[in-house]
Amino acid sequence: MLWSYILKLVILLPLVCGLMIGCLYLWRRLETRMPGKPSSRLINIRETMMISPGLRLAVLDFEGKRLLVSVGRGGVTLVDKVDGGADIAPTPEPRGDAPVRKPFELPKFDLGRGR
Repeated sequence: MLWSYILKLVILLPLVCGLMIGCLYLWRRLETRMPGKPSSRLINIRETMMISPGLRLAVLDFEGKRLLVSVGRGGVTLVDKVDGGADIAPTPEPRGDAPVRKPFELPKFDLGRGR
């Protein structure tokens, strides 16, 4: 009777302790992915958009700047950068003859069509 109790204690106690340590380890790893919790990371991914099967655009916040990057098979390329991070004000109305560049507006190229 006493030996069966000691045998169960020797087998089940390390098993329960291992399960507790495993649960704490998983909680710590998955804690940053939980919704509603503010992240303490330096880089925040604001939005991503798939352009083609091998190309994706991503908007990142990093050190007070908002970055538009292109992510593809060849690597990551910076497309545009805007100061201000999360608090970007709407684009002001143009004054005079000065052209106003909107955030993340891609330049328009004349490819010689229609000639």
